[in-house]
Amino acid sequence: MDERLQVLIEELRHIRAARKMTQEDLAKAITYSPSTVAMVETGARRPPPDFWDRVDVALDTGGVFGRMLVRLGSPQWMREWEANERQATVLRSYQNMVVPGLLQTSAYARALFRSVNLFDEPEVERRVEARLARQAVLAGEKPPHLVAMLDEHVLRRPVGGPLVMREQVLRLVKVADENPRVRIQVVPASTGAYPGFAGAFVLATLPTGEDVVYLDDQLKGQVIDRTEDVLAVRSSWESIEGEALPPRQSMELLTEVAETWRT
Repeated sequence: MDERLQVLIEELRHIRAARKMTQEDLAKAITYSPSTVAMVETGARRPPPDFWDRVDVALDTGGVFGRMLVRLGSPQWMREWEANERQATVLRSYQNMVVPGLLQTSAYARALFRSVNLFDEPEVERRVEARLARQAVLAGEKPPHLVAMLDEHVLRRPVGGPLVMREQVLRLVKVADENPRVRIQVVPASTGAYPGFAGAFVLATLPTGEDVVYLDDQLKGQVIDRTEDVLAVRSSWESIEGEALPPRQSMELLTEVAETWRT
């Protein structure tokens, strides 16, 4: 179990006991099943996305768990998603704006974080380091199959300048060529309106066969496991896949685009 999550769970048990509440009492107060509370407290399942917010209200903590999440580093939704990434058997990533984090170079990631204009340089470097560390999932003992669908505009958007873009696009070619568990396909710019216009997402298949979805926006990410929503995203993925070039043609396009960034 993640050590940061263990800290939260231990505090949950302590406060719940101090309030003289059983797991069943807490479950009723936060409108989750007793089995969900029990599994979270034993580390058998990840907390649902709004679990800690509900616990803060039910236990009248004054926002203790929310503050702990901030002090412990990454927000809950990011830690939750990273846990899904690490155990996933398949990751299906669609991006219409930027290169997926698992495939970014350090220079590309740095340019993205600087463009937000919210972070000082030490924080930019911390975030770049954290992003690159996540990429280790592709080289682990049981790496997931990663299928990345990119809109062609991602490859032509000048993030960080020509040198950064050339390095990044060539990195995509290299990873797809050398790692048999990574497939990259491109939706050509000539494609008309298609479901990818609705936004980027990642669909992760866990060892249990369960699918969960990650959605990102300018403020925070969302981890979604509601069946209806997951099915809707899966349907969008299938439609996007139908618009993408086959792998070989995608690699040819990537190589051509890399040459356009030559200075």
